[in-house]
Amino acid sequence: MTAKKKIAFVLGIRPDVIRAALILKHLKSYPELETVFIWSGQHYSDNLKGVFFRELGVEAESINLECAGETDADIVASMISKLYGALKQIQPEACVFLGDTNTTTGAVACTQLNIPIVHIEGCMRSYDWRMPEEKYRTLIDHLSDIIYAYFDEYKTQGIREGISPDKIVVVGNPIVDILNHFYFSRLEHFEKLASPEFFSSRGLEKGRYYVMTSHRRENVENLDSLRAILTLAGAGQYPVFFPASYRTQKVIAQNNIEVPKNVRVVDPIGYEEILALLVHSRGCLTDSGTVVEETCVLGVPSVQMRRSTERPQVYDVGSSVKFDPSEPGKYPAATVFKKLDGLFGKKWTHTLGDGQTSQRIAEDLRRRAAEGRFRQHRPQDYHFPIERSYRDDGLPS
Repeated sequence: MTAKKKIAFVLGIRPDVIRAALILKHLKSYPELETVFIWSGQHYSDNLKGVFFRELGVEAESINLECAGETDADIVASMISKLYGALKQIQPEACVFLGDTNTTTGAVACTQLNIPIVHIEGCMRSYDWRMPEEKYRTLIDHLSDIIYAYFDEYKTQGIREGISPDKIVVVGNPIVDILNHFYFSRLEHFEKLASPEFFSSRGLEKGRYYVMTSHRRENVENLDSLRAILTLAGAGQYPVFFPASYRTQKVIAQNNIEVPKNVRVVDPIGYEEILALLVHSRGCLTDSGTVVEETCVLGVPSVQMRRSTERPQVYDVGSSVKFDPSEPGKYPAATVFKKLDGLFGKKWTHTLGDGQTSQRIAEDLRRRAAEGRFRQHRPQDYHFPIERSYRDDGLPS
């Protein structure tokens, strides 16, 4: 009997679980493959991990590295060391990573063991070097043997940095697949969930509130930016429901930052709850890359609270408004909310994918494992990227 080919799949935070849920499901259905799901431990509490596994139907990880530490350096060091040991035992055909977090630095362990690296969500660039994520995604892209990029323009960005085009496969964005499978095919379930009690228990009225998320280091750990975000939220004419990361809550408390009266700060919530809240809101204020894509697909207007973004497609289709927390004077709150409220009820057509990305990635991984095609070495030329990070919402002031 032929031995199964092994693929290691490494994740560590809830947005990556969301995107990877269907890819993992497809991979685990292939009898000729053994997919070893490794969890870094970057997110570990039930409302950051367990609830997402349950609601998305993701099987428990085979290995939990339990990477922890007081600093990013501690976490990254633990990640590389512990993943090295796990991969040395597994000896997979390739190791798959998704996204741009501390977890992706585990790719260094792959290089030390000469294990091919696959990066899903590759060649995204904000060209904002303040962001740890920008450094991590650049690092793993240049280490990777295969990169799954969402769009042609991302592939172009990678090529301009000297990455061989033979390594980059354009596949679309799996967030479309997830929402089709998990939300649009289950509308009756979500209609029942969004009962009058659902909103009243949260002090909200359907269609008369905003949702907000904010977690990025360049926003949360810069107190002026964090105050600018809360000031913006306080200028809204409706309540703002704010499931805040624990780090965000800690910074607010430690620095005695005033939270506006219309902003309700709560602990992180599950995926079903956030989707139900988003689709019945007037709009979302967020610095999350995943959330601006989800709102774009769901038809919900958003404010992207970022100086620059690796996801400008939401501006292109007119679903999102820009607010730069580092320069709030350029984006008066009244103007931002005028634009946001002006998008409420409007229609746009997203360009994020055809709903087949997860299967496309899984099938390509299966073929490469069967044929031993994870190495794609070619001579590379280096070109400086052309910056495109300052594309804005394109809406009139």
